[in-house]
Amino acid sequence: MTPEQLLTFAAVAEHGNISRAARALFLSQPAVSGQLRQLEDEFGEPLYHREGRGITLTETGRQLALHAERLRTDFREALAFRDALRSLDAGHLRIGASTTPASYLLPYLIAEFHRRHAGVTISTRYGNSTEVLAAVRELDVALIEGSTGDALPPGTTIHEWREDEVVAVVPAGHPLADRRGGEVRIEELGAFPLVLREVGSGVRQSVERAFARNAVPMRVAFELAGVEGVKEAVRAGMGIGFVSAMSMRHEDNALIALSVAAPHRLIRHLTIVVPHGAAPLRAVERFVELCLQSG
Repeated sequence: MTPEQLLTFAAVAEHGNISRAARALFLSQPAVSGQLRQLEDEFGEPLYHREGRGITLTETGRQLALHAERLRTDFREALAFRDALRSLDAGHLRIGASTTPASYLLPYLIAEFHRRHAGVTISTRYGNSTEVLAAVRELDVALIEGSTGDALPPGTTIHEWREDEVVAVVPAGHPLADRRGGEVRIEELGAFPLVLREVGSGVRQSVERAFARNAVPMRVAFELAGVEGVKEAVRAGMGIGFVSAMSMRHEDNALIALSVAAPHRLIRHLTIVVPHGAAPLRAVERFVELCLQSG
């Protein structure tokens, strides 16, 4: 017994006529009759009797028709689901993002994606870059800062996305606040206490590498999670903080952003990681296209 035979039997039971069922299935009448004979051989007794130009089901046939109709309903729903996925009227997308893209890029990307594909639902997962990469097997797309490392699932695709600058942040009354040109050297930053993001943050990794390359000691006064927490600590006078330049777009004059002077500017890349990139979902392909277009 095959699913095709049951679907054929469901059509015959619905129409009560082999010829009409054959036309509905786009099959020949002998092909339908042959499948019915095979089903009767499987069950070892008649499933229907001919009456005039039609058929009536036996008791066994009526019970089998119930199963066949459930199969046909499931099959039709599966086809409808397939068509919805193809047109992106359905589906689910799991997106992970580290702090900077999650706060300053992802809300706009999701809003635009929903405008284009309202039927696709989206769930999000946030953390620092290390935390997001640790969970990448449970995601469809990950937006992270800095290096991806080597422990990625087989078949993962990586897209270099866009540049982001990490800037030093000081309060308005700080000795470096009126620096001409808005730049400061690494050596000058080392003279002050620093407020850093937590271990695993992409921003922190960029800052630590820059200080290490220039052999400048770091006077870490405070560590805490989150961009806004860093900025609040700077406002409170606890030290110089480091954040993405994107996070300073809507700041007032209470905080001053300073670029680290060339050749040591803190430029890092944001990256799109697709853990199943060898065979991505259609929704994943469209979301990655949107990200790359926005970059």
